[in-house]
Amino acid sequence: MIGLERPRLPLGEYYQLLLKHGLLADPTPLSADLTRRVEAVTCDSRSAVPGSLFICKGAQFRPEYLAQALDRGAFAYVSETPYDLPAPCLRVTDVRAAMGLLADAAWGHPSGKLSVVGITGTKGKTTTAYFLKSVLDCWREKEGLHGVGLLSTIVTDDGAQRKPAVLTTPEPLDLQRHLWNAANTGCGCVVMECSSQALKYGRMTGVDLAVAAFLNIGEDHISPHEHPTAEDYFQSKLKIFDRARAAVVNLDSDRFGEVLDAAQRCGKFSAYSLKYVRGMSRTPEGMAFTVRIGEDDQPFSIPMTGDFNVSNALCAISVSAMLGAPLWAIQQGLAQARVPGRMETYAAGGRTVIVDYAHNGMSLEALLRSIRADYPAAPVTVVFGCTGGKGLDRREGMGRAAGAMADRIILTEDDPGPEAVEDICAEIGRYIAPFGKDYTVIPDREAAVRTAIGTAPEGAVVVLAGKGSESAQKRKNGSEPCVPDGMLAKKYLGLPL
Repeated sequence: MIGLERPRLPLGEYYQLLLKHGLLADPTPLSADLTRRVEAVTCDSRSAVPGSLFICKGAQFRPEYLAQALDRGAFAYVSETPYDLPAPCLRVTDVRAAMGLLADAAWGHPSGKLSVVGITGTKGKTTTAYFLKSVLDCWREKEGLHGVGLLSTIVTDDGAQRKPAVLTTPEPLDLQRHLWNAANTGCGCVVMECSSQALKYGRMTGVDLAVAAFLNIGEDHISPHEHPTAEDYFQSKLKIFDRARAAVVNLDSDRFGEVLDAAQRCGKFSAYSLKYVRGMSRTPEGMAFTVRIGEDDQPFSIPMTGDFNVSNALCAISVSAMLGAPLWAIQQGLAQARVPGRMETYAAGGRTVIVDYAHNGMSLEALLRSIRADYPAAPVTVVFGCTGGKGLDRREGMGRAAGAMADRIILTEDDPGPEAVEDICAEIGRYIAPFGKDYTVIPDREAAVRTAIGTAPEGAVVVLAGKGSESAQKRKNGSEPCVPDGMLAKKYLGLPL
């Protein structure tokens, strides 16, 4: 532990911060003791302590939460709406923007003590993040240093705690706490996935990025509750360059010209492309390829198949080089990287099951194309569903990908939330129909996997898409435990669990 001291700022400093950024809605001087020290900034009434500054945020916020926070010792609050309660209100025009600023100040701007790498894109964020962490950990281990932090779709690992992720990019108060923990435990660097929602709504306000990586862009998260249009989604992704000192861009991405223009905001940038790869080939372990670095062709390997994963590796190579990682660490780190729930392969009885997190049309199409190349003679079954209440565009994209590239299709649940699984599957089916393919609906995911594997002929490949290593289903009554797809694959192939 480095022993950092978390700042306890007076209320007046938070007030001045909001004033400086034009977020105060009321120009009247605040009637409060501005010299009083704020012991904690929180938006959760259950975590309020004496001396807290409470933030009223969220569509589901109720005044009772503020009353509970005040009962626990909060003495002032931040809100877009003042409430008739005995505490001064720092009334703001945008509570999301305010929360990002206040969180960064409350934790002492921890990103300034770290090299933070932000990764965004429609597909490949998690794989690239794990590739990069593996490289940097190899390098730092040789130097006797702590491993780097990781904030991903799968796991939150800030050096002080490691737990399953709740959000791809945490909310500001949680994010800044994780960055502070990473700095305090000596991580030195944090690799984080940056979701379009986090970028759009200011969750990363105050976070300085050493490098921002832009992988690709496709349509995803288009719904009334996320991004109203594909353009809004794209523009939200481009915000990653606003606070970055350097950028890495994929020249193979759609709209790469606009991405390059946005990357000019950074002090320096580099680009990568599969066009620069030589000798790409399938190996028993994954993929091997060479890349020209300087005057020489350098060999690399990854333990996953698919040219899209080679592209992810190229991004990790580019970012690693920007951070000064030596070549040996990049080669070793990529070769030994492991990504839970990505291209996990299980085989028994002449059948192969592949578990992958592919959860939108772009990623499912890439996955199925790779499987067709790796198993050209195999009949391919795909099992998947789509989320309920959000990401509505995924139903068309995944339906079309499955209709075009799978031999057998089984539709099932994948975080149906407020919607009936059967209704979601019926909508997906509309986009499968033009390809002349039949599909089966089995709402219970375990039953769907059991049927897919149990009825697959010898030599077949069964793809379990969408859930990866996740161990919960989001249903109408909230999150409920479920068996991860990898364990289901082993169970129904008769492999040891």
